[in-house]
Amino acid sequence: MAISYKDSGVDVERGYEAVKLMKEHVKSTYTAGVLGDIGSFGGFFKMPKGVKNPVLVAGTDGVGTKLKYAIIADKHDTIGIDAVAMCVNDIVCQGAQPLIFLDYFATGSLSPEKVATVVSGIAEGCRQSGAALIGGETAEMPGFYADGEYDIAGFAVGVVDKKKIINGSTIKAGDVLIGIKSSGIHSNGYSLVRKLFGEDIKKLQKVDKDLGEKPLDILLTPTKIYVKSILALIKHVKVKGIAHITGGGFIENIPRIFPAGIGCEIDKNSYEVPAIFKALQKKAGISDEQIYNTFNMGIGMVVCVSEKDVNKTLAQLKSTGEECAVIGRTVAGSGVKLL
Repeated sequence: MAISYKDSGVDVERGYEAVKLMKEHVKSTYTAGVLGDIGSFGGFFKMPKGVKNPVLVAGTDGVGTKLKYAIIADKHDTIGIDAVAMCVNDIVCQGAQPLIFLDYFATGSLSPEKVATVVSGIAEGCRQSGAALIGGETAEMPGFYADGEYDIAGFAVGVVDKKKIINGSTIKAGDVLIGIKSSGIHSNGYSLVRKLFGEDIKKLQKVDKDLGEKPLDILLTPTKIYVKSILALIKHVKVKGIAHITGGGFIENIPRIFPAGIGCEIDKNSYEVPAIFKALQKKAGISDEQIYNTFNMGIGMVVCVSEKDVNKTLAQLKSTGEECAVIGRTVAGSGVKLL
């Protein structure tokens, strides 16, 4: 008796249908550099003009266990934004303009409609960041994922002129740290979030008195993409360093941009910490150091500038719609001190 690929759980026809459904989403991200069309074995992109000494900057990431909430809520239109954000927010920290993005979607049994919905979010993230979605992989892996579950990851490449790379090397004691507001938890710390809020869909869809909202709405808020605001900022201000506040929170990520011998002091009262983080800390019963070492605490990006450029930086960020505040300063030493 013959056993086909379909008999083993892989239906290539569903794959073809998924590609058909996602095509328009993909094409909506195309920029002038895109060569060719979806369906080739590789994606082609022409290097933009005007970059004298181009250096490619690449980053890859996923969205972690935030996916659990998308799956139990059966809401798949924003998780793709998270996948893009996690990658492009990283590479823009070096001053790089995102050029291309590729995605990887894996599931046990392929639903063309579901994957197309996820890709619609990826396309939205690409449009927000100016990156072109030039390829990806959709893998059907029966028996590997539980029914209805999937995983998603992404890969981004950007370009920066070698002379304009932002690497923190000029940061010195007395420089100023400006925090840019996050849209919420973003895409880190969700293993702890799930421990604290659980996965009961009925409870998650009821308004929480401490939050004033339904927890699920907050937990599925997509990661903010800062690319256009940051690229506009570095055209007007000499930015010394940029930190994307992801896993490890303030404690791990901010020092990554400092040269040896430099640390910082952060004033926790310099901005209003969103209610979700206060609720998480209360539920977990953990210290300030622990919570600031896990979550972004309402700050998605931190930029470091000279004292003389503070007002100009604040004004420029606000002109592109960002909410921001001076949250600390660099000092001689190491690490992060919370005040």
